[in-house]
Amino acid sequence: MTTAAASQRPRLLQAMTDAFRQEDVRRKLMFTIAMLIVFRFVAHVPIPNVDRDALNTAFEDNSILNFLAIFSGGALQNLSVAALGVYPYITASIIMQILTPLLPNLRALQEEGEQGRRRIQLYTHWLCVPLAMVQGYGQILFINSQSNVDVVQDFGLQNDVVGTFATLFTLTAGTMFLVWLGELITENGIGNGISLIIFGGIVAVIPGLIPSISTQSLIGVGVIAAFALGLTYLIVYFQEAQRRVPVQYARSSFRGGRMYRQQGQSHIPLRVNMAGMIPLIFAFSIVILPVTVASYFADTSGFVGTAARWIVDQFQGGRGGAGQTPIYWIVLFLLVIAFTFFYTMVQYQQQQMAKTLQRQGAFIPGIRPGPPTEAYLMRVVTRITWGGAFFLGFVAIIPFFIGLVSDVQALTVSSTGFLIVVAVVLDTMKQLESQLMMRNYEGFIR
Repeated sequence: MTTAAASQRPRLLQAMTDAFRQEDVRRKLMFTIAMLIVFRFVAHVPIPNVDRDALNTAFEDNSILNFLAIFSGGALQNLSVAALGVYPYITASIIMQILTPLLPNLRALQEEGEQGRRRIQLYTHWLCVPLAMVQGYGQILFINSQSNVDVVQDFGLQNDVVGTFATLFTLTAGTMFLVWLGELITENGIGNGISLIIFGGIVAVIPGLIPSISTQSLIGVGVIAAFALGLTYLIVYFQEAQRRVPVQYARSSFRGGRMYRQQGQSHIPLRVNMAGMIPLIFAFSIVILPVTVASYFADTSGFVGTAARWIVDQFQGGRGGAGQTPIYWIVLFLLVIAFTFFYTMVQYQQQQMAKTLQRQGAFIPGIRPGPPTEAYLMRVVTRITWGGAFFLGFVAIIPFFIGLVSDVQALTVSSTGFLIVVAVVLDTMKQLESQLMMRNYEGFIR
């Protein structure tokens, strides 16, 4: 063990000890853990009129449903009141982020500061409700279509309207309850609450995967461990990677009744992966959509039925969902790259870096303020985004490479979930580090 590694362990243990000694930090940590326990309890409260045997049949060897179940922390597999997770809220947040620079009213609210952002947050909550109802309706219809017997009895507007709306309201209430828990964690705990809810759901699935991994050969387990370590390193590297653009600014001071202007230096940290994991969620949602639609027409005859069966075979590996073909992974890779550039540009346009620099009297050395600065920053962001886009694309298709070199087919924790877990851990560690540094304790992040 190297000296650095040896010294890092005591620093980490000492930092955790210091965190629990501080009453306010300890209270934040315990509050966060308590809210995650409440979330896991809610994830096991089922909705009414569910046929458990039909539900197990629907999830058997179905790659799409098993993928969705991972991000709900098993709540979807139980069809609990939290089956939708917080993803309708994430969808609503993404929509609001896209609409804000396009609609003048929303753009004006964003420029009002904290009060305007709270108003936009309220609109996001309102938008989340209809999105949760639509997602819940489509999700239950899809689950019913994967079994010979309806999983949720008498569900559908053509059957029991009152019962259908009662089920949808239950699922929507579960989603909004989780959003409320997440916001409580953000305000009173450690870390981003919504991210921690997703993190808790993914981590809760891992113990159930141990039996399927333990049945594999020693070489297969070794391949999984090697991929996990390598992927962790890549995620940390690209999550923390930055391009620092140097910035100079004029600073005025008065001495002896005279004003002096001094030059200060700073930098703009442009992240290589500015889009985070949003492109992965976008891409997986898009590739799931054709299979969902095609499954309704797979039993028909003629050209429509043939095309629907081909889509199901290519994107799901057949009606049973045994595994995807290379076409699926190629389409997924290209979609991730496209969505990475799209979402990065949306994020960049909202920050208005060139205008902010000009307003603060700062400039990039060798670049004139205004449009030239805007064009320069756009070129830099575009170049570094290629690295982030290929990284996210590689993360998305890692399961395909695992399948090529190993016989592991039951490993259902996707690389996307792995990325979310590592990213949330990094963010939470940074916030805990800042809490310790504020109280004059030595941190644990070098």
